Amino acid sequence: MRTHLRRPAAVSLLLVGVVVVAGCSSGDDPGRTEAAAPSASAPGLSAADRLAGEQDGTATHGPTAGPTAGPTAAPAPGGSVPVGPVRPDAALTPATGSFTQREKEYLSGRVPRAVDPAAVLDVGKETCQRIARTAKHDKDAAAAAVVAGDLRDAGDAVTHLCPDQRPVLDAAAGGYPDGTHASPAAGRYRTASARPGCSWQVTDAQGTQLAGGPAPGAAGDRHTLTVPAGAARFVSTGCYAWLRA
Repeated sequence: MRTHLRRPAAVSLLLVGVVVVAGCSSGDDPGRTEAAAPSASAPGLSAADRLAGEQDGTATHGPTAGPTAGPTAAPAPGGSVPVGPVRPDAALTPATGSFTQREKEYLSGRVPRAVDPAAVLDVGKETCQRIARTAKHDKDAAAAAVVAGDLRDAGDAVTHLCPDQRPVLDAAAGGYPDGTHASPAAGRYRTASARPGCSWQVTDAQGTQLAGGPAPGAAGDRHTLTVPAGAARFVSTGCYAWLRA
């Protein structure tokens, strides 16, 4: 079960700024985003959020809920699978021009029949822009956002549309977002931008605590933890995301 995440203020401000810039840069062809998912066009939603609602079959009244944390590690979120029928690969053609081979690979299996393929591609490009702009300022913040699920379809977007951002995915691989995780992988982890209330606990199958924190008197947003072999449960609250140390 995944739970809604609240990113730390520092990362939130950074990503909000990135979205604004990305939105401006994607305005070269306004017709492309306007074609996305008429059924998910509630007021207050961005083009990316409207399309996300169409792809996932989520409610479309007001801003969509953010990504949620699950019971397993989030090394590099892959592509989301649209709910309902999708366009066959042969029908993935833009109104004008053509898609590159990499763009076709990104779009394959992810374009709902009622959605313009170009709008889906724009969402992937926006994700690439957000990763690049965030990583330029703070690579750890970009990797943490990937782990936390704040960068939609980051794995597929990087693989097909911006492979130069592979180092961010590599840094995110094997990380854990806030939430409850069963059978966490043994190893050492670190936070990138935890909130002041960050706390965690690692227990075995009998519920005995194997590790926990923060230590008394600890301050700042950087913490480390070691998950021992045989751990059965890892719970993180207010830490945003854990990266492999």
